[in-house]
Amino acid sequence: MKKLMGMAAAGALLATAAWAQTPDLQQGEKLEKLQFPAATMELKGWTKFGNSRVYTLPVKAGQHVKIDFATKSKFAYLAIFDLSSPDDEAIFGTDEDGESYNTTIKQDTTWLLRPYYSKASPRRGLGAHYSIMVEPKPASAAPETPAPAPADESKPSPLFPPRQ
Repeated sequence: MKKLMGMAAAGALLATAAWAQTPDLQQGEKLEKLQFPAATMELKGWTKFGNSRVYTLPVKAGQHVKIDFATKSKFAYLAIFDLSSPDDEAIFGTDEDGESYNTTIKQDTTWLLRPYYSKASPRRGLGAHYSIMVEPKPASAAPETPAPAPADESKPSPLFPPRQ
């Protein structure tokens, strides 16, 4: 009996972990599961008011990746969500953060890449074509903050002019 209860608890735990990685799709969205690419991968598609493809991308700790979003429409955007996170906030959005996301992955997770057409746009548009480039980066190309240069005692400080 204890063995059966242990197996049921383990199964429930696995189901919970799998459920946390399964995205909630909006009406009209189609899910496409991706694998982390060995070389640059381009995704092309069309979005109109939630009728588009969304993509899941598994990422592992230590991987470096750059994601670029391109469209001719000023009303189409890309949002990236971390499916292991309990909150519904995007970790990146082209509406506020620019067209590129360049990062080093801190923990194993799955991302949801969701291109969308803004509902605040004029309703006359038919939607928008988009392109998403997923580019793995080598470890040496990882974005890092540069170390401050050591102070050179022989040069005067630019903040304080030398006394005369």
